[in-house]
Amino acid sequence: MLAFADRDPRRAGTIFARNLDGIAPQVEPQAPATFGRVGLEAGRELAVAMGPGSLPEVNARFERGLWCYASRVGRSLVAYGWVSFREELVGELDLRLNLVPGEAYIWDCATLPAFRGRHLYSALLSFIMHDLYTRPVCRAWIGADLDNQASQRGIVRAGFHPVADLLVERVLGLRLVWAEGHPEVPAGWVAEARRVYLGDREQVWRGAPLAAHRG
Repeated sequence: MLAFADRDPRRAGTIFARNLDGIAPQVEPQAPATFGRVGLEAGRELAVAMGPGSLPEVNARFERGLWCYASRVGRSLVAYGWVSFREELVGELDLRLNLVPGEAYIWDCATLPAFRGRHLYSALLSFIMHDLYTRPVCRAWIGADLDNQASQRGIVRAGFHPVADLLVERVLGLRLVWAEGHPEVPAGWVAEARRVYLGDREQVWRGAPLAAHRG
């Protein structure tokens, strides 16, 4: 079957991780921002930031037990990020992440366009790390598209380390997905990434892409 594959696999994104065995770097935003965990009381603000028609999704996430963190400048919500503790779907790759107790997955983070370039993203991640450090959480995962260099720089600035790239190869209308460890990353870390993202397998087959996931 692989003879019919696209022989130039696409690197879809990078998996980052951080053990919460110490205090994460404190990132100072280049704006007078405040940070905190928000709930249903901020649902409408989150829906406006996430885009038209997002309110049912916001409510559904809170009902599923997801946490949300946000940054404000003045009274305006200008950045946000979601955290899952059990499982989550990476829609564009049709991968269902499975977390064990003590792990967190940070995803669907965004900064409003007018406030980008001020380190609000990395400062929000730093705040999330400091908050999770006080909870029964020992490790956090996060991913970023390979072509989103700004996001990748913000993730590293917040103390995360790149573990592996997710690669996708198309084969007769299907997609083969696997993880390739970064140079000098211990094999144990790469194995953990495969456990979370690929269900402890070397590679997985998936069908047509789903709607984009902003993780």
